[in-house]
Amino acid sequence: MDPLLNATDCYGANGTGSGSGTGNCSDGFNQFVQPVWQITLWAVAYCGIVAVSVVGNAVVIWIIVAHRRMRTVTNYFLVNLAFAEAAMSAFNTVINFAYAVHNEWYFGLVYCRFHNFFPIAAIFASIYSMTAIAVDRYMAIIHPLQQRLSSTQTRAVMAVIWVLALLLAFPQYHYSSTFLLPGRTVCYIDWPEYTAVDFKKIYYVCVTLLIYFLPLGLMGWAYTTVGVTLWASEIPGDSSEHYREQLMAKRKVVKMMIVVVCTFAVCWLPYHVYFLLHQFFPEWFEQRYIQQVYLAVMWLAMSSTMYNPIIYYCLNSRFRAGFQQVFCCCAPAAAKDELELKSPRYLQTQVCRETRQEAPHNTHTQRGSSSF
Repeated sequence: MDPLLNATDCYGANGTGSGSGTGNCSDGFNQFVQPVWQITLWAVAYCGIVAVSVVGNAVVIWIIVAHRRMRTVTNYFLVNLAFAEAAMSAFNTVINFAYAVHNEWYFGLVYCRFHNFFPIAAIFASIYSMTAIAVDRYMAIIHPLQQRLSSTQTRAVMAVIWVLALLLAFPQYHYSSTFLLPGRTVCYIDWPEYTAVDFKKIYYVCVTLLIYFLPLGLMGWAYTTVGVTLWASEIPGDSSEHYREQLMAKRKVVKMMIVVVCTFAVCWLPYHVYFLLHQFFPEWFEQRYIQQVYLAVMWLAMSSTMYNPIIYYCLNSRFRAGFQQVFCCCAPAAAKDELELKSPRYLQTQVCRETRQEAPHNTHTQRGSSSF
């Protein structure tokens, strides 16, 4: 397989074909045959990813969409991220695994094109949703007086992300094809051949830069700047309780997103290194053991789709309350209240009303005492 869980050469998921045309599709021999026990172990591992990713990200989407308090700019981008990851996990992980194991394509030309096309779009949407969150946090903390994105503008940004993602992935769709070998069918990308330039190599290097190194560099700069601002100085001793709570809330959100970004980077780095090496040193990928290396690298990359819901549960009390509502029949009332509380402005109004109601009583019982 060529980069990004999609571009499959004639020798399929093991990186042994060149993908430059049907010239490498003339041999029907499949050297990558595994014993049943290995296939079973890998199947359990990959199906586990799909189950956790689809269920977890679906719950994340429900928590945000179904609760008004959760509909913030950051969380709208989390919905976009959760949708992209759940979709990629549901539509590509098992299919990719089946093709990697059997090296035979069972699903026809239409799904071959979708299989090669959609993962790049989904990965692009995922990482640029995280980049949008990083930029939003940067603007909110470094430039707090500037106007924030409205819900309409946020949706427009998400639409632009998906349009760019589809455009970047279009060559994968356009050049996808199937080819019938003796005894089996393969799904591959019939890249055009030019004498002056290697279009395939240029495309994959550019894709790797655009969906990995460039956005990670931008997020690294943004979160470094934000982290220095939030953690470099101590909270003033005479700060109000409201200021302290706001600062701690900002720190928690930034910490959670840094964990999300670092998890993504760690999971996908071996995959990108693997396929960049394949583009420049294809002779290294002719050995029988390379299939096991590929399956391990692909599993690690695809597992990134299931970690985010776990991170949200561990590091955010509102998401934790939402998961408890879904999975715990006897969820404590406090968990439901965590999601159903009104907006801060509403709470402040309620507190003011209660204070005014208690004021006459306090003036009689505590006259002359000062408030904190």
